[in-house]
Amino acid sequence: MKLKRQLNAIIKRAFDIIASALGLIILSPFFALIAIGIKHDSKGPIFYRAKRVGRNGKPFKMLKFRTMYETPDSYNGPTLTSNNDDRITHFGRWLRDTKLNELPQLWNVLIGKMSLVGPRPEDLDFINKWPDEVRGKVLSVRPGITSPASIIYRDEEKQLDGINFLDDYLKNIMPDKMRLDLLYVDTHSFAADLDVIFMTLIAVIPLLRKVRFKEKTLFSGPMYGFYSQHLTWFLLDFLVTFFSVGVAGLAWRATQVINLGFSKSIILAFVIALIFSIISTFFGLHRIVWRYASPVLVIDVALSIILTALVVILGNRLLFNIIILPFDFILNYSLLMIIGLIGIRYRDRLITGVANRWVNFRRDQKSLGERVLVVGAGAGGELAVWLLQKSEFSSAFSIAGYVDDDYRKQNAQMAGYPILGTTKDIPNLVQEHHIGLILFSISKISQSNRNRILRSCQQSGVRVIVIPDLIEILKSPEEIIEENGA
Repeated sequence: MKLKRQLNAIIKRAFDIIASALGLIILSPFFALIAIGIKHDSKGPIFYRAKRVGRNGKPFKMLKFRTMYETPDSYNGPTLTSNNDDRITHFGRWLRDTKLNELPQLWNVLIGKMSLVGPRPEDLDFINKWPDEVRGKVLSVRPGITSPASIIYRDEEKQLDGINFLDDYLKNIMPDKMRLDLLYVDTHSFAADLDVIFMTLIAVIPLLRKVRFKEKTLFSGPMYGFYSQHLTWFLLDFLVTFFSVGVAGLAWRATQVINLGFSKSIILAFVIALIFSIISTFFGLHRIVWRYASPVLVIDVALSIILTALVVILGNRLLFNIIILPFDFILNYSLLMIIGLIGIRYRDRLITGVANRWVNFRRDQKSLGERVLVVGAGAGGELAVWLLQKSEFSSAFSIAGYVDDDYRKQNAQMAGYPILGTTKDIPNLVQEHHIGLILFSISKISQSNRNRILRSCQQSGVRVIVIPDLIEILKSPEEIIEENGA
């Protein structure tokens, strides 16, 4: 994850440099026309250098086209402008409405003080009103020319009117902008930045300015969706397919002559991966979060590969004079693809499974996190293990196993963990396996037995957590009526 963030930062900075440099060069004639308009409209400099707080709290001068009269009131008045602010010039009003006054910030981007996309830089007076945790997180990234918050509040000035406009901003607008900025810092990516840039361009077009973008579109728009749901998986699928074609080709050459060559192998792998991507998209596999995917989806992946093989076989017949692919060769690389493509999609499950096997092998080691004993090897126990494994702090715990009073379950395993004994064995098991946490997960039990087991757990001197009876909560009314015999 850290490597991914570093790579994203490198790509983001490289794009900032290239785009800002090209923008300054291409827009320089337009800048000259704006400069003439500013000079003709009122006396004063062309640019205004606003004091802002940048990355890591370092102040810098943010460059803008001047939009106010060059008078003391313009500098001594509020740093926030409201609707019908009389400090703004006629030409400056147009520059603000079209957001063209922000274009000189391309220079700030080029020299590394800003980014094309990031939380909008604020004045120190406003930043001092932020909570400490918000200030630290928002200022951990470069401020930007545009952001999701600036798109949503692009007509901010028109929303602020009257003598109490500053209080209205602090009470209603600033908290929501902070929320959006924090969300951006937590979730931003290069692909999502491209979405924000594209939507910013749409937002400044006069005929489209009234278009309202949904928050989810700003944080996961079409570019982000294409990158995360299609491009990333296509590249991984292509590598697996190329490897499968290569291995199948080597195996085939050991018995019969087939010489695709490196270039034809790449083209073939690309075409196969493209066909598989189209078919898997039809099945909706591009929308699956595979870290939490059901094992049943293995069938969908395998079926997509089989259909891909059928398409290749049909294409092989139609293009017989161009390339000859033996049926056994297609079968071999398809089987390798099934193993590889399922493997990369369930890699987190596989890695976790190997890790659990290793933990179970070294069950008595104290250094593998706090040891956990689960009371109840039923649906509640399975739920308790699932909740613990999906926790953000799962690496801090190590499940030793279960206890259950059903003698038919003794010496068996559930969800990869052994059933170590009955509830009467809890004190001895706590000592033997160095247990530091007990999860009580039995739902169907008499009150007397429940109290007895909980007393035994508490007397062992370790922490006890009683898992809520979510199984009962999730039951349908029909199931509850059936159980009660109504």
